[in-house]
Amino acid sequence: QVQLVESGGGLVQAGGSLRLSCAPSGRPFSSYAMGWFRQAPGKEREFVAAIKWSDGETYYADSVKGRFTISRDNAKNTVYLQMNSLKPEDTAVYYCAASSRWTPKSFLLRTSPYDYWGQGTQVTVSS
Repeated sequence: QVQLVESGGGLVQAGGSLRLSCAPSGRPFSSYAMGWFRQAPGKEREFVAAIKWSDGETYYADSVKGRFTISRDNAKNTVYLQMNSLKPEDTAVYYCAASSRWTPKSFLLRTSPYDYWGQGTQVTVSS
């Protein structure tokens, strides 16, 4: 059984920064891409960022471009989400996800290609 474990969430003031981490636990596995999604109360889960393991190509939601950076450490099998210039509207539970198969770029923005999900970590940005 593969589990994804997120860490790094917390409470921060507007304009501040946080770095989220995601690493798999359990049996070894390889994935094609990793993604970060978020879900605010009363809203649907939305795409934040994704990265391909092979070449590090990244994709971002328009709402976080220029503020968030997704990166990977192949040696540690860990994905990070550096979040800068945080805004109150970034408040949500952030989820890490892994896609085990090749996925078209446009589909990486959807939840459906992702086979494994973490339990989520709360990010709260105060104004």
